[in-house]
Amino acid sequence: MSIVWTDDLAGIDWDELSELYRIAPLGNKAPGDLALVFRNSMYRAFAREDRRIVGAGRVLADGRDCAYLCDVAVHPDSQGQGLGREVIERLLVRCRGHRKIILYAVPGKEGFYERLGFRRMTTAMAIFDDQAGAYRRGYLTAP
Repeated sequence: MSIVWTDDLAGIDWDELSELYRIAPLGNKAPGDLALVFRNSMYRAFAREDRRIVGAGRVLADGRDCAYLCDVAVHPDSQGQGLGREVIERLLVRCRGHRKIILYAVPGKEGFYERLGFRRMTTAMAIFDDQAGAYRRGYLTAP
């Protein structure tokens, strides 16, 4: 696998990235929404193989206190080969110096993130635009 890495947004096909999130599967993310959130993220990583986006991730950060690692996606054909780990490790290098790096994982993937040094928080809470859906998908626990 010959991967080319970039954080440059100039050559990103947002429709292609949207499809990656759909098949990863991380849900339906509209191309315009992805363009907005990646442009507003301090750090990002894109992995290409044969000019096709096979991995991506981003970090919202304030430069010192808090960084939020999110939207890590790997193409199904490339999963299980260490690409997701590489996306995360590249982003973590960029986050050095932040006092805390936070993420929330797809239910069932917690072990993967624990192997990368993340630990469960006891106080994390969230408000979702679709609270009922977040309960169904296992992102929220019953009060």
